[in-house]
Amino acid sequence: VSAFALVCGRVLSEVLLFLFGLTFFVVAFACAVCALEQENPEFKGVPASALRFYKMTFGMFSGVSYDSLSDNPALLVAVIVYVITTVIFLLNLLIAQLVCSYQATYQDMLGFARLNRGKIVTETMAAVPKTRWSRFVESLRLDERVEFGEGDIGLAGGVQIWEPSAANITTVDMIRRFGGTTSAEAEWPEDAFGGDGDDEDRFDRMERLVEKAMKRMSGGKRKG
Repeated sequence: VSAFALVCGRVLSEVLLFLFGLTFFVVAFACAVCALEQENPEFKGVPASALRFYKMTFGMFSGVSYDSLSDNPALLVAVIVYVITTVIFLLNLLIAQLVCSYQATYQDMLGFARLNRGKIVTETMAAVPKTRWSRFVESLRLDERVEFGEGDIGLAGGVQIWEPSAANITTVDMIRRFGGTTSAEAEWPEDAFGGDGDDEDRFDRMERLVEKAMKRMSGGKRKG
């Protein structure tokens, strides 16, 4: 299931909430219009009046029908109040709800998609034969150590994926290396980056600011 489908499914609840509120206003105004002293044939009875109000909301009410409302001032006032309440207020409220719901869901939609995909994989695993699953695990070669770089052998249990060197440029080695024994009983060495981490972060920020300034200056010279 794609992330877009998950977002649509979560936004759909806001649309249903809007339709529930619209139905409430339609029934209320239909009952109020039927209680008025008016002889408009299009508003005879609650079902017929509710249908006309639905048509007004979705822009399906004809102009000739609007012109006929001028003969009944009380009915005209009720229709005007209904249009202001639903077409102007409720529709704009629906737009605001959809925007807020999308913004709240967009931040986690990739996580929702992965959880849904994991659920599908878990449900499918019950139908996979054991021999086929064993062949798949062997093809991953999880017992072989992963190579971080040329000649830099890392840990086992991972899958190595190659990418262009310019895809994710970084000037800081994300792997921290400590010399000494690899015994699990040995004491973990002190972090050499713990004391001066703040100073290094400051220098990194200053370096990035200088790089951005140099790029802006070079871009301005080219335009000139």
